[in-house]
Parts: sequence; structure tokens; C-alpha cells
Amino acid sequence: MATIVEPRLPRGMRDTLPGKMIQRRYVIGVIERVFERFGFEPLQTPVLELEQTLTGKYGPDAEKLIYNARHRQGKEDLALRYDLSVPLSRVVAMNPELLKPFKRYQIAPVWRAERPQKGRYREFYQCDADIVGTSSMLADAEIIAMIFAILNELGFRQFVTKLNNRKVLTALGEYSGVSPVLLGGLYRALDKLDKIGREGVRDEMLQNQIPAETVEKILDLIALPVDNPDAWAERLQDYPRGVEGINELKALVQFARGMGVSTERLQIDLTMVRGLEYYTGPIFETVVTEPKIGSLTGGGRYDGLIGLFSKNSLPATGTSLGIERIIDVMDELKMYPSDLGTTVVQVFVTVFDGERRAASLAVAMDLRAAGIDTQVWFDLDGLGKQLKYAAARGIPYVIIIGPDEAAANIVTLRNLATGEQQQIARTEIVKIMREKLAQA
Repeated sequence: MATIVEPRLPRGMRDTLPGKMIQRRYVIGVIERVFERFGFEPLQTPVLELEQTLTGKYGPDAEKLIYNARHRQGKEDLALRYDLSVPLSRVVAMNPELLKPFKRYQIAPVWRAERPQKGRYREFYQCDADIVGTSSMLADAEIIAMIFAILNELGFRQFVTKLNNRKVLTALGEYSGVSPVLLGGLYRALDKLDKIGREGVRDEMLQNQIPAETVEKILDLIALPVDNPDAWAERLQDYPRGVEGINELKALVQFARGMGVSTERLQIDLTMVRGLEYYTGPIFETVVTEPKIGSLTGGGRYDGLIGLFSKNSLPATGTSLGIERIIDVMDELKMYPSDLGTTVVQVFVTVFDGERRAASLAVAMDLRAAGIDTQVWFDLDGLGKQLKYAAARGIPYVIIIGPDEAAANIVTLRNLATGEQQQIARTEIVKIMREKLAQA
């Protein structure tokens, strides 16, 4: 007798059953439509990349989370993709003939060996949109406007996109005089300002071995309003990269407003830090303010990443939407359309008995040929069992063809939600079903 294997999943992985999959497909469908409305085109890359493609791109902390993979007889060192930006950079480098600007989107799973928690999984989908081949802040602003459009279309109302610029953070490091080896601790402490306050930032910087006089200099700087770029520009006037970053932020905000992004949806936060080391300019992160579940989108400009794969580097900017967190928030707030349903099946065709089975199959195939999602019963069970099944599945309409219906060349159509029944000529069923589904 074969050994029974205990059915379980690896930590941080999930099955998505049909009801939840319908919700997921709805969210992805909205995102894809908006991506394409903004002129982005679909791209697909492989699940596995050469390990050397991924390493050296994300920073040491992130690279600890990369899943390595190798076939037992394979000679290549492979890894599961960690994100979609590095594979995009490889694609652009391998296909120099692509017209620029190149605008692509990709919706696909990625893998990270993180500690599983609410809204954070080891396998999850990213929804990325990127623009390659332009340094214009208008491209970054278009990304922001697209995020605004997606979240509005999904029904989000309480959210804000935070903006900063890596050039400002670089200048902040120069201003403080922190040695390069301590910059990571400085940035991580600053990124927690909202959560732990000034004193918490002070303690964390000291714990990260940043000298006390440097800590005071940083605290003096962040005493300025973090949403006032002009005040920061005056303080950082001796650091050209910082001034350049602030000017880019101001242009980005101006362009985004010109594209219809409301002022209250934009928040400059000059202490915000995004973790990936490849960002070179504007960085942005969208958070839901109610309920507080963390960021839904993140991205920025990464003008040097493609240059790691090609002699001809190209400017690039983009965003990634956290589909898992978006779905979690939509579940919590019950944001899905009321007519979304729990099944894709629109019509259920019963089988009354063996003699009437051929008629049921013929009706089902006519409905399918007309593009109507239809399920037919397989076994010769009682009508009550079939109707109970259809109701449990949430299928809206049921067709019954008994002896009387077959003799008169009609069908009985029942609305399971209301219990309403009507008899329809066999030749009219496709037309009638189209009308009812169009009204739903």
C-alpha cells in the first residue's frame, strides 16, 4: 500500500480557490485595463533567471531572500526571480532594437524568503509598469497618475502617494558626513521617523554606531518640515545632487497635478527611504491611510540598472503594485462589486434523465457557442440534488428540460435568486439568456 503524503503547503505559500480567484482576476483585470489605457504593453519573462542576473542588484539584505534553484543534472546556477525590474533590464539589454521609450507591464509571481505575515507572502504577484528610455520627470509623473487611476477605479478613497528622491538622500549622507559603511543604518533609522519619532530615530542611529555629533546634525535637519522641499534646498544648497533631486520632485508634483492627481493624494516626505539600492532619482510609495496596512505600491527611477547588463545604459522609471495587499484591503473593506459573484458559470443545465440527456447537452453547447459560460450535469441524479448544487455554487440561472419541455420543444428557465420561472422556446433560449445577462 502506498504511503499517504500529508497534504500541506510550504510556509508563505497559498492555494487560491475559485471564489478568491474570481476576485483576484477582477483586480488584475482592472489593473491591466488601466496599464493599457496609459499605453503600456504586456511582457512575459521566465520564472527562473541565471543567478548572476539577480545577484548584486538589490543590496545584501534583500539578496538573502533570493531562492536559489538547480536541476539535479543541470550545470547552471539559477534563481527564482525576486522582482520584475531586473528581468526587464535584462530584456532591454538583450533587445537593443526596442523602440524607445519602451513602455511595458508585467503581472507575474515573484519569490522572496521573507518571514510570512499578514499581507506578506513568500510567493506573491507583482504588477509592474515601467518606462525605459527617457529622463523626463513627465514619465515619473505618468506613473503616479496611473497609480492614482488604478486605485480610484478599484474603489480606494483613503490613500496617499509619498514622494522622495534618492539624490536628496545621497546629499543628506554627504551633509551629515556619515561614512559610507554607516549610511545603511542612517537611512533605515530615518525611514522609521513616522513610527518611532525623533527620539526613536536618535536611539536607532546611536545603536548603529553613528557618532553623536552626526546624529544631532541629522536631527537638526529633519526638524525642518519633511514636506517642505524649499527649506531643505536652502539647507542643502552646497550639495548639488540634493538640490537637483528637490527640483526633480517639484517638477514631478507639477506634472502629476497637471494630469489630474489631486493635491491631497501627494505627499513629499524627504525622509522616506525605499530599500532597493538601484534607485537613482524619484522614489514613490502609496499607502492606504485607512485601514493602515502598509504600502500598496512602490517604485521609482533606476537610471543605472540597465547599464549593469549593457554598455549603453538607459534611463528608466516604474512602479510595482502589491496585488496581495490590495486584495487583502479590498476583502477587509468589502470593496468588490456586488455582482461579481463566486462563480464564472452563468447557466446550469440540468439532466432530467437518460432519455433527455441529449437535449440538455445540445442546449448547453448552443449556449457555449454563443459565449455564455455554461455547466451541464454529468450523472443521472435527482433534480433536487442538481438544483441544490447550482444554488450552492451561486449560479444565477438553471435550465430544466423534462418530458413535457422536450415534447413541446421548450425549456424551463429558473432564476435561482428569485425563484421566478418561465418557459421559453428552445430556439429562443440563447437570445433570452443574452438579454438577461446583459441586464444583470
